[in-house]
Amino acid sequence: MQSVILDIAIWLKIGHVVFMVFWLAGLFMLPRQCIYMLDHAPGSAGEAKWAERMGKLRKIILTPSLIVVWLLGLVMAYGLGYFSQGWLHAKLTLVLILTGYHGWLVAQTKKMARGERPLSEKTLRLAGEVPGLLLVAIVALVYLRPF
Repeated sequence: MQSVILDIAIWLKIGHVVFMVFWLAGLFMLPRQCIYMLDHAPGSAGEAKWAERMGKLRKIILTPSLIVVWLLGLVMAYGLGYFSQGWLHAKLTLVLILTGYHGWLVAQTKKMARGERPLSEKTLRLAGEVPGLLLVAIVALVYLRPF
């Protein structure tokens, strides 16, 4: 199995990076869509339109990308023998945090679609920075492999 993974490693890396970009793009967009939804009253047509858009973003881009990123990443880590390396443990910790953020954000958007407003515009703006900060740290770990 490991020899097959080594033979296709470049394609696994390409897929991993491409779907990571899709996932992060969605995570950057979702808080912004929440902010736009705040301008519409609960139960209004505008709110329904934003709820539909957020639902499509989650179902078509975010969740499938999350799954592919994890699958390809774990296959690569196993096949390339990275599980014993400290930088991978740190990266996986940050990716777990990003995955938790994803789940938290999905829960917030579902509340908003029900007419609730659990987060202020300021909180949503701050939350929108989380994926970017984690991305910097994750990419640095992958390329620098400090430990």
